[in-house]
This record gives sequence, structure tokens and C-alpha cells, in this order.
Amino acid sequence: MVLQALPGIGPITLKHLLEAFNNDPCAILAAAPHALQKAEGVGPTLAKTIHQWDTTVDLPKLQARLTHLHADFITLQDDGYPPLLKEIYDPPTGLYCLGNYRPNAMNVAIIGSRRCTLYGLGVARKLASEFASRGFCIVSGMARGIDSAAHEGALEAQGKTVAVLGTGLDVIYPPENEGLYHRIAQTGLVVSEFALGQRGDKTSFPRRNRLIAGMSQAVVVIETDKQGGSMITARFAAEQGRHVFAVPGRIDQVSSRGCLQLIREGATLLTKAEDLLEELPYLMGSVKPAQQELFEEPAWQELDLSEDERCVLGALREGGLMGDDALGQATELEPQAVASALMMLEIKALITKRADGRFESAV
Repeated sequence: MVLQALPGIGPITLKHLLEAFNNDPCAILAAAPHALQKAEGVGPTLAKTIHQWDTTVDLPKLQARLTHLHADFITLQDDGYPPLLKEIYDPPTGLYCLGNYRPNAMNVAIIGSRRCTLYGLGVARKLASEFASRGFCIVSGMARGIDSAAHEGALEAQGKTVAVLGTGLDVIYPPENEGLYHRIAQTGLVVSEFALGQRGDKTSFPRRNRLIAGMSQAVVVIETDKQGGSMITARFAAEQGRHVFAVPGRIDQVSSRGCLQLIREGATLLTKAEDLLEELPYLMGSVKPAQQELFEEPAWQELDLSEDERCVLGALREGGLMGDDALGQATELEPQAVASALMMLEIKALITKRADGRFESAV
């Protein structure tokens, strides 16, 4: 725990240090600077930092904080360490864990954009629920958008879910996910490789992404731009020999560009849980049968809607994000009729108006 908390030591450097000192962390902390420099990647500055570790790391305070959180620190040698994570090139030597659940190999990562559509949120929640009900643990990053919806879907199915943080275990980000954080910890696991108190930065979240991919059998990407963080996770997954799946979206939406590119590059198109099982047939014996159809007939068809409301809602369901003019063209309704239908559909919480003025179906 001390070695991992020291600045300048990443998983690869720590791996070299342990190899040089017969996997004895106490010997590393007690070694002289010249002896430490024999390990690959350790120069004079880092050797001095390690030798004077107690000036940087307040171990009693760190242990007290861990106890206060009711959290654990597990290492590669512990039975509870995620088995698939041990297979990657640079696994963290230790993990901070909040929650009693320890993931096995039946893990599926569901990830996507923070700036997602209602469609993306719905798909993430439904897929996570379906996978969780079949016995998979859902792994994600507890970020806004798709990640949060995936965790919520798993919890709704009373399944297991793991949140991998890009911050210290005691730093909840985004702050509005505090409730979700505690719910995951109660039945699943919140995990981080970063020292307690560490804030997220531009390097910590990509490091977090490699863990999401590393502890999963497969990675499912739902809505991301070409430059999104989910693309980094997908790249890690491919490099680690994991299966990459992408949910298709509209060709004219920014949030679909990344998924469409992944499919073009060889990712498997996914529209239902069975698509993943067909690609991973060796898991079939461990998977529970489906409880229900993933995408059932929408309940809105049974609602008491006017003809204009039904027409506008149908256009939004088929056309995605649309403004007043586009809806008028698609439905051939007068502007006043479109405006009236939109107002009633908003009141009934069947659609939502986005910041750019366009509307989106919520069902």
C-alpha cells in the first residue's frame, strides 16, 4: 500500500521492484538508494523517494482512513483479486476495495458517453439488467450517463455490479452519484488502484479504463464519439484479448460515431444479450436463462393519447432527436398541432426537450 501510494511509481515500475527484491515489499522500503537503482526504471530521484517513504506517506493515517471507510486493500497474491485482471500486462499490485463482493470471471463491462441520449440510457439499463439477471457481473466506471445507467440496471435486477473509480476510493465523482456509490458498495464492489484522497486527472481515468477492460470477459460500448474515453477502453480491451461489442446508433448522431467506427474496425454488433452469448459460447453453461425479452412492446402504445400526440411520439421514436420543423415535415401536422402535442407529451413525461431545443422520446 505504501509503495503504490508513492509518487512516480506505476504498476510496471512496482513490478520491476518486486522482481528485484524477491517480491518482498518490506525489503524494498528498507533498501539503500543505490540498491533500489538496480531495479529497471528506478533512477536516483525515485530511489530517494522510496528510501524516504515515511516523509511522503503517513501510514498510520492511511490505515485509520481505510478502517473508517470499512474498506480493504488486496494484492495480487490474495484470493479476492479479480482473476481476469491478473492476465493483463500491467495489473495493479494492489486494489482498494469497498464492499464484500469479489468478482469472478463472469464479468461484462458496459460503458459509453457521459453526453448520451435517452435511447442510450435506456439501452444501457436494459442490457445491464438482462446480463445481471443471467448471472453476469456488470463492470463500469460510475461516470455520468451510460456508466451510471449500467450500474442502475444491474441493481434493479438484483444482480452484481463493480464500479471502478478513476479517483481514490474515498473520492466520489461525480458527487451526485453518492447514493449510487453506497448502493453498489452494499451488494457489489467499488474498487480503485489510486491512493485514498487522490483526485481524478487526465491520466487517472485512462488508467481506470484499462482495469474496466481487464477484469471483464467482454466490453459493450453504447454511444460514444470517436474521441470519447470509451474508445480508449475499447482499445485496451482489444489489446488485452477481450471481446469488444458495440451497439449501433443513428448515423447522423455524434454519440454514435464511435460505435459505428468500432463496428467498422471489427467489433461485434450487439442488439441483444444473446449476441454476446453467441460470441462466447463457452459461457453458456454458466449463464442463467433469460427472464424476459430485452425489448418488449413499448407501453406507450397502450396509453390514452390523441391522434396528434401518437403521431408526434411515433415520429420521435423513429427519428431520434427532432425539432419543431422536422416534426412538422415528418408528421404533416400544422405547427400549432405539433406544438400542442409536444406540450402534452412533455406533461405526460413521454418526451424530453434538450438544451438545443430539439425533442427526444423518453419511451
